[in-house]
Amino acid sequence: MKTLAPQLTPFVRSDAVGAILAETLGHPDREVSLAELGRRTGASGPVVHREVGRLVESDVLRDRQEGRNRLVRANAEHPLFALMRDLIVATYGPIPVLRELFEDVGGVERLLIYGSWAARRAGESGAFPNDIDVLVVGNVPRRTLTKIATDASDRLDVPVSITRLLVEDWEAEDASPFVVTVRSRPTVDVMTSEVSG
Repeated sequence: MKTLAPQLTPFVRSDAVGAILAETLGHPDREVSLAELGRRTGASGPVVHREVGRLVESDVLRDRQEGRNRLVRANAEHPLFALMRDLIVATYGPIPVLRELFEDVGGVERLLIYGSWAARRAGESGAFPNDIDVLVVGNVPRRTLTKIATDASDRLDVPVSITRLLVEDWEAEDASPFVVTVRSRPTVDVMTSEVSG
């Protein structure tokens, strides 16, 4: 199966590499196993293994063995580390940033990115997204969502807007035009990194 060229950063060899870099460069002090990278990025084991090997070979990542686990982390001493980190956070950063900000928030049934960012991540060509649209399905207080949107906007340096829907409104057979539109277009599940549409 031919992989589409990534639309968020066309010079990164694949969206899998972008997602791996977002998970590692965004937290240079954190080590992560290849299995955990696969879970966080939605990339298959062989893809993670191959791409991490290339990134270690080019000294972007560092690795070490701990028992049977291969652990990787960003090489913060790489001469281009700050530039790479800033670029990757701006392009592939929304998933790990949102996942982290929602980590301890109760009442979230689904957490999706929709709109132009999701469309680029799904491979649709177009202008670089100038905002991030997030849909929370569940019962989270609006005050909490406002704070998360502000924090995410600050960290990503792009406006983040969060829309909340109750589960019954998302699942309704006679769904609103908004729900019909979101369902018909690409979305990215923040918790699984799964791209649909």
